[in-house]
Amino acid sequence: MADAVSIFMSIGLSEQKAKETLKNEALTSTLKKAIEQAQGLLGSASVDKTAGTLLYNMVTRLKDTNRLSFLTEYIITQKITSELQLSAALDFLKSHPQENLDRLEFETACGVGVVVTPEQIEDAVELIIRKYKDQLLAERYRFNMGILMGEARTALKWADGKIVKNEVDMQVLHLLGPKTEADLEKKPKAAKPKAAEKDVKIEQVSVENGEANTEGKSLMEQLRGEALKFHKPGENYKTEGYVVTPNTMNLLKKHLEETGGQVRTRFPPEPNGILHIGHAKAINFNFGFAKANNGICFLRYDDTNPEKEEEKYFTAIREMVEWLGYKPYAVTHASDNFQLLYDLAVDLIRRGHAYVCHQRGEELKGHNVPPSPWRERPVEESLILFDRMRKGMFAEGEVTLRMKMVMEDGKMDPVAYRIKYTPHHRTGDTWCIYPTYDYTHCLCDSIENITHSLCTKEFQSRRSSYFWLCNALDVYCPVQWEYGRLNLTYTVVSKRKIIKLVETGIVRDWDDPRLFTLTALRRRGFPPQAINNFCARVGVTVAQTTMEPHLLEACVREVLNDTAPRAMAVLEPLKVTITNLPTNAQKEVRVPDFPANEAKGSHVVPFSKTIFIEKSDFREVMEKGYKRLTPDQPVGLRHAGYVISVQRVIKDGCGNVCELEVTCASSDSVEKPKAFIQWVSDPLQCEVRLYERLFLHKNPEDPAEVPAGFLTDINPYSLTVIESALVDRSVGKSKVFDKFQFERVGYFSVDPDSTSEKLVFNRTVTLKEDPGKI
Repeated sequence: MADAVSIFMSIGLSEQKAKETLKNEALTSTLKKAIEQAQGLLGSASVDKTAGTLLYNMVTRLKDTNRLSFLTEYIITQKITSELQLSAALDFLKSHPQENLDRLEFETACGVGVVVTPEQIEDAVELIIRKYKDQLLAERYRFNMGILMGEARTALKWADGKIVKNEVDMQVLHLLGPKTEADLEKKPKAAKPKAAEKDVKIEQVSVENGEANTEGKSLMEQLRGEALKFHKPGENYKTEGYVVTPNTMNLLKKHLEETGGQVRTRFPPEPNGILHIGHAKAINFNFGFAKANNGICFLRYDDTNPEKEEEKYFTAIREMVEWLGYKPYAVTHASDNFQLLYDLAVDLIRRGHAYVCHQRGEELKGHNVPPSPWRERPVEESLILFDRMRKGMFAEGEVTLRMKMVMEDGKMDPVAYRIKYTPHHRTGDTWCIYPTYDYTHCLCDSIENITHSLCTKEFQSRRSSYFWLCNALDVYCPVQWEYGRLNLTYTVVSKRKIIKLVETGIVRDWDDPRLFTLTALRRRGFPPQAINNFCARVGVTVAQTTMEPHLLEACVREVLNDTAPRAMAVLEPLKVTITNLPTNAQKEVRVPDFPANEAKGSHVVPFSKTIFIEKSDFREVMEKGYKRLTPDQPVGLRHAGYVISVQRVIKDGCGNVCELEVTCASSDSVEKPKAFIQWVSDPLQCEVRLYERLFLHKNPEDPAEVPAGFLTDINPYSLTVIESALVDRSVGKSKVFDKFQFERVGYFSVDPDSTSEKLVFNRTVTLKEDPGKI
C-alpha cells in the first residue's frame, strides 16, 4: 500500500487523495497502468504535475479502458495539455466507439496543436467590447460581464481562460476607467412579481477553465430536466452507467404504463434527528425538480433503525418540509414495505445473490475485509438460516444477510439484513430483523416507481449497488443522480454533535436559534422563502458547497425588508423628559409599516412628555463624526416631526447618566438635524435575545483549527439577553414567529417563550452585514 501511495503522490496527488484512490480497486489498477505507460513513453519515472493531474482525471472518467494508452500518449507528448482539451477528447471517444478512428478528426475536435496568440485574444475581445460599447457606457460596471466572457470563450475556444479574462478586464477598464462611488452603489432592485409563487432569480457562479461566469437562472430553470441533462421518464437506459438487462425494456414499459410518464422523486430522511440547512437543499432539489417538471414527490421516512427513531422526529421533519412550502404527494415509510422487502430478500437468496454470514460486526468494518468463509454456502442452507433469523433464533450481531457484490468504493458484500431486538415505532415486535440502507433504498424507489433518485455526492459509491440489486431481482430500476452537499461554516450539523451541545447545556435544544437546524432557523425568525432563495443562489451544483452564514443572512434581509413591518424599539433605554410640553400632553403619531411604500399600511404610537431613547444615541462629550444627540447638537425624532435639544443631564449616585431634560421644536421651524433616532413613549417592556456565532472558528470540527474539539470552541458571547427592552405598543398583539424590523436596530421575531404578560423577541439578523454575527 505504501508503494502505491508513493507512486500516486509522484504524479501530484496529495497523500489523502492517494489513499482514497486505493479504496477503489478498479480505479487503482487503471491508474497504475496509465502511470506505467507514461513512464515508458518518457523513459523515466518522473511525470510532471500537470500531466499527472490530467492522467488522474482521465482514468476517473474514461469508460473504455482500451483507449487508455491512446489518451496517455496524447497527454505525455503534450498534445493534450488542458482540462478543456481532455473533456473534448473524452466526448469524441464516447461518440466514436470504433477502434480505428480518424486521428486528424480527433485532433481537430480536441484542439491539438492549436495555438492562440495574445494578438488574437486582444483582437477578438476588442470586437466584443465594440459590439457592447453603448451598453457598457450606459450601465458601466453594472453590465453583466459574463456576457462578454461567454462570447470571448466561444470565439477563443482553446485559449487560456485566465488570459482571456485578464484581457476582458483590461479592455473594460480602458473603456470605463476605474470604478467610481456610483459604480460601487448597490444595483436598484427590480420590481418583484406579484405571483403567489415567485420563481426566484439567482446568481450562480461557475468556474470553467480558470474563469468565473455569472449567469442569472431561476431555481425552476436550474431544475428542469432539459437543463440538468437528466433522462426523460422511461428512458433510464440512456443514462451513462445504467445497466441494461434482457428484461429492462419490458420493465420500463410497465413503469410508463403505471406512471403515465410522470417525473417522480422522493425525499427520504432518517427519522432520527432534526433537519438542518443542508437538508433544505435536498428538499428544494427533490420537491423542486418534481415541481419544475410537472411531477410528484414523496416524503418517505427511511425508518429501518428502530433504536434511534422517535415520533417527534417524524412530526418535525414533515413540519419543516411543509414550512418550506412543499406538500408531499404522499407520506410513506420504508416500513410500509417490510414484508415485501423480506420476500425479495428470500428471492435474492434463491437466485444465488445473497447468503447468511456468521462474521461479527467488528469483522465487517473497513474496505479490506477478506471474503466471507460462508460466501459460497448452499442456497437452501441460507434460506433456512434466514428464516431462523426472522424467527428470532439468533442473538444480535451473531448473523447477517449479505449480498454478493463489490461496491464502487471497493467494499465487498454489504449487509442486507441485521438482527435488532428493539420494538419498531410502527410495527412493534413483528420484526426482529431490519433491512439496511444499501438494501432498502433502491427497492423502495423501485416500488414507488421513482424516476430520478436524487441524493448527495457521498452516495455515489453506492450507485453500482443500487443498479445491481434492482437488476439481480429483475425489478424496475430507477436512476440515481448525485448532487453536491451544502455545508455552512461556523457551525456543526451532525446529530451526534448537536446532542452533545444539548446535553452539556451549551444550547437549550435542537431549536436553539444559534444552531442551523431548520427548527432553529424558524425560531430565529428566518423566513422559509429566504432559505429557499439561498438554496437557489447556491445553485444545483455537483461539487460540495461550503457557504458563509452571511450569504444566508443576505437572503433573509432581502425577504424581511419587503415583508417585516417597522416598529420602534429601544434596547437600552434612557429616559427623556420634554420640559416644554404640558404634563398631560398626549399626541398620536402615525408610523408607516413600510416607509418606502406607505400604501402598505401604518400604525399609531403615542407621543407624550416622557419618551425613551437608546443610551448609545446620546453622548455627553461631542466627538468628531458623531451625529446624534449631545448637549451641543440636537437630533430629530423619527416620524414625530420634532427636534429635541438637551437642557440638562441628570446622573445617578455613581455618576451615570440616567435622564435627560430636553426641549422640542417642530422640525419645520428649525435647521434640519444631522440625524433622526427612534424613540418610544408609553411602551411595552419585553425581553430581547441577541445572537452571535456559536463557534469562534470557521471550521470548529477541524482538528487543525480547534485541536481540543468543537466543545472548546464556544463563543462565550453567542447569546446576550436584555430583559428590560422597550417596544412600541403596536406589536402588543403579535403571535409567535411574527416578524418586525425594529428601526435602526435589526430584524426581530416573536419567540415561542412569549406569554400574555411579556413578549420575547429573537434578533433574526442585523440591518446590515456584520462579519462577527450569524
